[in-house]
Amino acid sequence: MKAFASSLLGLIALVMLTGARDPILVPEVSQHEVDLQQGFTGTELLLFGAILTPEGSRAAQDYDIIVVLKGPTQSIVLREKQKVAGIWINVASTELRSAPSYYAIASTKPIADIVDDKTAAIYELGLKWLQLSPIGAIDPEEQARFSSGLVDLNRRNGLYREEEGGVKVSEQVLYQARIGLPSRVPTGIYTAETYAVSKGRVVASASSQVEVRKLGIERAIANFSENYGFVYGLMAVFVSVAMGWLAGRLFALI
Repeated sequence: MKAFASSLLGLIALVMLTGARDPILVPEVSQHEVDLQQGFTGTELLLFGAILTPEGSRAAQDYDIIVVLKGPTQSIVLREKQKVAGIWINVASTELRSAPSYYAIASTKPIADIVDDKTAAIYELGLKWLQLSPIGAIDPEEQARFSSGLVDLNRRNGLYREEEGGVKVSEQVLYQARIGLPSRVPTGIYTAETYAVSKGRVVASASSQVEVRKLGIERAIANFSENYGFVYGLMAVFVSVAMGWLAGRLFALI
């Protein structure tokens, strides 16, 4: 019994000693609120923080830092077009259950040099490892094609981005990364996640939030379209018809 108690105490001491070596991340964001107003052309967020020991002092070793900024997830329907008899038509479609509306990742060096594929998949570290789960059964090759198409489209629109080497660490304590938000950035609550990695293992993580919201006339229109969708649709049709009629009258007078 004494031997068992002694072994148990030794194991607890070892766990406490090992845990004490893991760092603590203290993250911060330059803006916790991003306001989308008329004339908004995009902005840049500074994600920064400190890498400390549990006692609050400077970390005793270098850590690789990975920062991920992720927008609200949403289900999305993807349609694939092909040219048939000279006409582009939808020939296939699928629905993804949880596609992030925005995704950006920055790291001290390439992700493949920091973690293995399994760890990258668990934490979704990189566009390659996004868990874009389809609804219903789908052929794996077809799923990969649709997922690749979504990633490519959002990358070209500035909504998905990867910046290897985008995180700078100073004196083993302070880290920072700059991540841009395009003018068409979706609204909602964004999560900024920071990971400290040592020898391929995630040893610490922390998160903070950023709210992207509309203000002014943009917010009023968005709220009206959400709460009164049918009326908003009728008004949009009426405005389109009126503008077409007005343009026709103007050309007739020229």
